[in-house]
Amino acid sequence: MSVLRIPTAEVFEPLLAPARYKGAWGGRGSGKSHFFGELLVEECQATKGTLGVCIREVQKTLAQSSKRLIESKIAALGVGSSFKVFNDKIETPGDGLIIFQGMQDHSAESIKSLEGFRIAWIEEAQTLSARSLSLLRPTIRADNSEIWASWNPTRKSDAIDDFFRGKNGLPKGAVLVKANWRDNPWWTDVLEAERLLELERYPERYDHTYEGDYAKAFEGAYFAALLSEAKRKGRIGVVAADPLLPLRAFHDLGGAGASADAYAIWIVQWVNQEIRILDYYESVGQTLSYHVAWMRDNGYEKAINYLPHDGVHENNVLGLKYEEHWRQAGFNVEPSVKNQGKGAAAMRIEAVRRLGPQMWFNEATTESGRQALGFYHEKKDEVRNVGLGPDHDWSSHAADAFGLMAVCYTPPSSSANFNRSLSYPNMGVA
Repeated sequence: MSVLRIPTAEVFEPLLAPARYKGAWGGRGSGKSHFFGELLVEECQATKGTLGVCIREVQKTLAQSSKRLIESKIAALGVGSSFKVFNDKIETPGDGLIIFQGMQDHSAESIKSLEGFRIAWIEEAQTLSARSLSLLRPTIRADNSEIWASWNPTRKSDAIDDFFRGKNGLPKGAVLVKANWRDNPWWTDVLEAERLLELERYPERYDHTYEGDYAKAFEGAYFAALLSEAKRKGRIGVVAADPLLPLRAFHDLGGAGASADAYAIWIVQWVNQEIRILDYYESVGQTLSYHVAWMRDNGYEKAINYLPHDGVHENNVLGLKYEEHWRQAGFNVEPSVKNQGKGAAAMRIEAVRRLGPQMWFNEATTESGRQALGFYHEKKDEVRNVGLGPDHDWSSHAADAFGLMAVCYTPPSSSANFNRSLSYPNMGVA
């Protein structure tokens, strides 16, 4: 067995000992990829015949893989004579092999081709789907096999983040480290200048890019600046409801079944000139009774409910209109907002931005909703650099419900009449 002596940042030292699962998460410039690239070369050099696979969720070309990085590490470590680099693979000492694959291309049958591989390194692991992770884990099962993951978190619901950092805690046999730019002993003046430029120009995305926080903003995000300002001015924290004033629930509708859109609800209260955002709920594929139960369990059974224009459509499970279902469940439901037609999304976005300075968010209960608001962004034709309107993705349901609230908002004219039910000119059956 030959041994390479490789300078290693202190933050990564826990990952040098054998472990079934090894994870490194954090922001840009920490050296996560460089560490795992060197470790893979070291393992292949030390243990002849090692089979390793570098994994990404999507890999259409080898240019999207870690192959070039590993080639550079082989050269830098001076072991080029022991490795043979080909177009699509790298042969390692003792008839070993490193290959590069995208998990999205695998089925339950094709993944069996990786049986016998001892090391699997998942790069950009935040993009790995739950399906891919569930296929990969039992496949990498050779003696002393290890699964490595390096990533910059996007959402708590990312499969890899949930696996390593979720509510069930660190898995047995796992080692996890957090690594950011300040942990990199080879940090340069050029890298520092880039970091400071990001902080100056794009503060709304800095924490995600360099500090490894969950993504709160997407380039072109509509509400990123609004949320950033709310944080700076202390309007995200502990926000309580006024017990004498009504609660209001604003919905975006989703169906039942695995392929259905998410159902989203914001719980809001209008207090003088403040808009207090108290709670957020989202679920996918659940029946209406599930949403009703959440409202009741959290004490919102007396809230005034506002549904979008499709609230007059029939639910595909019970055959009732959405607004009828909520009324039959004992809830106060305003007439569904009329379909605002072409430009409705732009109207909602503008309404939210206009009201931004009045918004106060209860931090603990609105976190997932604020993540969605910060990510909600414009879809672009990259070739022509043309905006195509809001992108319909995981964030749009929270944003649509929030936009409904902004469109419906009417400032209370006086404390004497604020507790009444409000009627809006844009409401009524579509």
